Amino acid sequence: MKPSTDQKTLYVVGSEMIAGSIMKDIEKKGFRLATKEELERERQNVDLVIETTCLDLEKKKANLQMIEAAVEESTLILSSVLSISATESASFLNNPSRLVGFGILGSWEEAALVEVAPALQTDEEYLDQVSNLLSEFDKEMEVVQDEAGLVFPRILSLIINEAAFALNEGIASASEIDIAMMKGTNYPMGPLAWADKVGIDNVYSVLMGLHRSLGEERYRPAPLIRKMVHAGWLGEQTGKGFYET
Repeated sequence: MKPSTDQKTLYVVGSEMIAGSIMKDIEKKGFRLATKEELERERQNVDLVIETTCLDLEKKKANLQMIEAAVEESTLILSSVLSISATESASFLNNPSRLVGFGILGSWEEAALVEVAPALQTDEEYLDQVSNLLSEFDKEMEVVQDEAGLVFPRILSLIINEAAFALNEGIASASEIDIAMMKGTNYPMGPLAWADKVGIDNVYSVLMGLHRSLGEERYRPAPLIRKMVHAGWLGEQTGKGFYET
């Protein structure tokens, strides 16, 4: 059955923590969430596709190309750019002008602001569509330059990375590092607890993307973060990270 024409239909692709958070918010706001089966059965009149793959760039490319084959050629695609630029993501598409990058580190539901980065290929009309849709989610939009990690995810990930180096070198315990940073900088939480909250895999994605695109040593992920991702210790989402929950 075709959806009502006055109800926006959205489709979310990705298995990361943020994808689940977006789906919950879509339901809360009363939008219609299209299923993969519906897209495979027939081309859907979808208003927006949100693609959240971060760490696996081959999977990201496959997801974007699957989306392009499943929806109308004018459908807006909002793609996570924690580990890759919007311009590179758009290059995977035959019609790259409808892709806009976005960055959220942590829960979509809790985020008051969404950073957005247009690709070099992005048409201005799609940026306007993103602004209108985000306002329906009660979120502010900030347009930033197109670089992997954007602004807040980049800065927070670098702080977390340095804290992980300090922990690995035995300078202090996780709780001591977090207490020092909270009391010394008035942060709402310590960097290692923050990493557990936003997902250690997401932090790793940002660092890998920066190191891959810019090649500077300061972006190299701490070995401890890399090992934790490989072990599946991703923080609150798995019950084990720098702390156990």
